[in-house]
Amino acid sequence: MKEIIQINLDNEMDLILAHKRCMKIAEMCGMASSFQTRFSTAVSEVARCSIAKGKDSLLIIGINIIKATKKEIVAIITDTVDLKSCSPEAFNYASRISGNIEYSYYNNQSTTKISQPVVSPGLLSDTKIKGLIDYFKFEPPLSPYDEIRKKNIELIALSEKLAESENKYKQLANTIPILICVINERNNVLLTNESLESYLKVPLPVFDKKNLSNFIHPDDVDAILEGWSKAKSSRSDFLAETRLKKGSDYIWHLISIMPNRAEDGTFSSWLVYFVDINAQKMVVETLKDNTELKVIQRELESVNSKLVFKNKELEQFAYIASHDLQEPLRKIMIMLSRAGEHLSEDQRKQYYFDRITLAAGRLSNLIADVLNYSRIDNKIQLFEEVDLNVTLSEILGDLSLIIEEKNAIIEIKSLPTVLGLDTQLRQLFYNLVNNALKFNTAQPSVSISAEIIPEFAAASPENYHIISIADNGIGMESQYSERIFNMFQRLHERDQYGGNGIGLALCRRIIENHNGIINFTSTPGKGTTFWIYLPKK
Repeated sequence: MKEIIQINLDNEMDLILAHKRCMKIAEMCGMASSFQTRFSTAVSEVARCSIAKGKDSLLIIGINIIKATKKEIVAIITDTVDLKSCSPEAFNYASRISGNIEYSYYNNQSTTKISQPVVSPGLLSDTKIKGLIDYFKFEPPLSPYDEIRKKNIELIALSEKLAESENKYKQLANTIPILICVINERNNVLLTNESLESYLKVPLPVFDKKNLSNFIHPDDVDAILEGWSKAKSSRSDFLAETRLKKGSDYIWHLISIMPNRAEDGTFSSWLVYFVDINAQKMVVETLKDNTELKVIQRELESVNSKLVFKNKELEQFAYIASHDLQEPLRKIMIMLSRAGEHLSEDQRKQYYFDRITLAAGRLSNLIADVLNYSRIDNKIQLFEEVDLNVTLSEILGDLSLIIEEKNAIIEIKSLPTVLGLDTQLRQLFYNLVNNALKFNTAQPSVSISAEIIPEFAAASPENYHIISIADNGIGMESQYSERIFNMFQRLHERDQYGGNGIGLALCRRIIENHNGIINFTSTPGKGTTFWIYLPKK
């Protein structure tokens, strides 16, 4: 059916409109006066019943094209009330006047259909039907009431379109991943989209310092409010970067505040947008960090070149220590020895010859130890396979006199072949075994093994050779775990145990030069175990 007109049936004026419109449509379709009256009266009877006893009644009048040679005028009245049950007399009368009436009531909806065949269907073309529609669209009002009703219908249509537009706008605003709110001149928040509501978890009633501090970084709030104040004064846009709280972190956003202008250019509210720019910010920071790293790298290269120069100066100092210092000291010791040959024991004590000789010997040993320490550097050297069994055997030969003197027990289990510098590894194990013999008040017992893996292993045995050197010596407190590897660190008086406090510092320097690790476990009075980790590759 092609709809011509709609009429809401609310009062008697609507009944008059319905009757007149039915008459006019029937007339324009070429019906005889008698058929016009019959059709209009039947429609009016049902319409009167609907106005009196119905609810939400609507009359639709249109043209039903059954086929090219068969067309009819149709009036359909819908209601939420069972009209026929309410007023059967009216329906009986309408049926007698117009034989073409159908009624149904289903699912709380009544539908009454009254039709009248068009005598000359060929004259009722599509153009003619369109003319009927245009006629009633622009028809002058029949009465002041009709004019008001038309205006109301137009307003309702506009309101529906506005509501549809608002719904589309809200749907769009809630769909896009941007946090949006609308604020007025007094800082009151008029509207927020679902994205902002979901992000904040709590309402944002006012765009002020108290509420902004709940979700904006404290360092950014004052700058935003200052920019917002300037934007209000100058009626301009405000853009800035800020950090919004998300859990325990802050996410970078771009905040935009701009006037919400109407079509005529006026405005009374402002749009506020928060756009997530954290990913872009991280990229910028990464590039910035990369630039800073390059600057740091250049600074490190400069420092490294200075260190190389200083190392060369230290090498020159080591040469002076080995030659220019050792040579005069050696002559002093020779002259002391010769001068002491002709002195009696009392004279030797009187002139402190023994003390002078002992001090000169310690100075000679100190110079030798410092020289050895300075020679252990990190220059690139060719590592080779070193059989530690052979190395330890030769070391025990060097220490044979002190081993025999103290009646020491030395136990060496099978040791691995490692990659390293033979001279340095020999010095490493010599110092550790010598310490085990020296710092001991009982019969020394030293066990060297590569089979035991410590519970606190500092590195994986798959990647490192782990060697232990355990003794039954005097031991030490754990509080000295770092001090003993420092230069000139001594835990005992010189008259108790000899040495200059350089031996273990030298050991750590050698281990670092081999990219290894050295640590120890110790119990005072029970002994010490040193653990050496040397890389397999």
